[in-house]
Amino acid sequence: MSPSWVEHAIWWHVYPLGFAGAPVRDWDGESMADEHRLLKVVEWLDYAIELGASGIALGPIFASEGHGYETIDHLRIDSRLGTEADFDTLIDAAHGRGLKVMLDGVFNHVGQGFPKFQQELREGAGSWFRIDRSSGQPKHRNFEGHDELVTLDHDSAEVQDYVADVMDHWLGRGADGWRLDAAYAVPPKFWSAVIPRVREKHPNAYFLGEVIHGDYAAIVTSSSLDSVTQYELWKATWSGIVEENFFELSHALGRHNDWMDTFVPATFIGNHDVNRIASTITDERHLAHAHVVLFTTGGTPMIYYGDEQGFRGVKEERVGGDDDVRPEFPMAKEQLDPGGWPIFHLHQELIGLRRRNPWLHHARTETLELTNTAMLYRVFDAENALYVALNLGNEAVDYRVSGEIVAGEASEHAGWNSVPAHGWAVFG
Repeated sequence: MSPSWVEHAIWWHVYPLGFAGAPVRDWDGESMADEHRLLKVVEWLDYAIELGASGIALGPIFASEGHGYETIDHLRIDSRLGTEADFDTLIDAAHGRGLKVMLDGVFNHVGQGFPKFQQELREGAGSWFRIDRSSGQPKHRNFEGHDELVTLDHDSAEVQDYVADVMDHWLGRGADGWRLDAAYAVPPKFWSAVIPRVREKHPNAYFLGEVIHGDYAAIVTSSSLDSVTQYELWKATWSGIVEENFFELSHALGRHNDWMDTFVPATFIGNHDVNRIASTITDERHLAHAHVVLFTTGGTPMIYYGDEQGFRGVKEERVGGDDDVRPEFPMAKEQLDPGGWPIFHLHQELIGLRRRNPWLHHARTETLELTNTAMLYRVFDAENALYVALNLGNEAVDYRVSGEIVAGEASEHAGWNSVPAHGWAVFG
């Protein structure tokens, strides 16, 4: 079971290297610590609070060879971002504002410059990696065909000890939880051997696994994770809107209910690995609908930095193909595009609704009326309920639903509520 504070968590998810404008490819690996880029996150903490977030989910901040996911030292802050003192400043500043901080742990694989890997290559023996030397040329296991990402041997007791020590170290320095990158590629028995050890020392820590597909509930149960990322609902949200097929969204919400019986998923409509939601939903009249789904269904919501301002970006399968969805943030709010503030205010409205109804964290969802372009669902627990209407069509849709309009737009007449074309509303 997750720590109690997670019931109120809403994460602002930041990819620090991009956010702070650090070089990702064209750098020589030499120290850049005097630039203290990690402190730029500190400058935006008040903005995160204004948005309504209660925590900062940081992407990789440890020493790596490029984009952050090819770690070479889990116990050292990446020199492009700053120093351990900068990390301490960030933790103190966040905690002083009541914000939690979650770190990104890349423990499925490491970069080729990882010292232990280089040692095993030289010495021809070791227990941290599986290296095939049968052809005379050492060949290591990699992650999903990316040769620069060297897969760790998760059966190794030494690797288990190392990961437990790394988690313990940074939780001891003030972190509140871990997002575990590529958790789906790691045997669940590895996590179940490591996480309980760490949890003994840090019982209030949160452990979120990145899982793209599969039986989420079974993975959580067998791994001892608190939660996993809800990619199915992410896909059904944007696809149901873009393809005008709310039947897909309704089906996904039913599966979401099933998983809620075991754990509370981390929900999102954007992250550092996918196209920006504002680029995916090209009809701007329907962008709000995706945000409404995120904040009116059970789960722990995550907002990818810039989505709250309507940032656009498309991921491409090429070198540098992630850059568009991992951009540098400006230095001050005044430099943000004025056109993004209406979406920011929409976030505030929806997060405010969620704060007034904290039971939404563990709520279930029931579809009441459904067509390809219009949907009415009830989100509820044992004592509370809200009704959410989404309309993608060119005509208003009428629903006989009671309750006042608590968000969005609708008009009431003789017991019927009319949701305008391309509109949405929440009734309570």
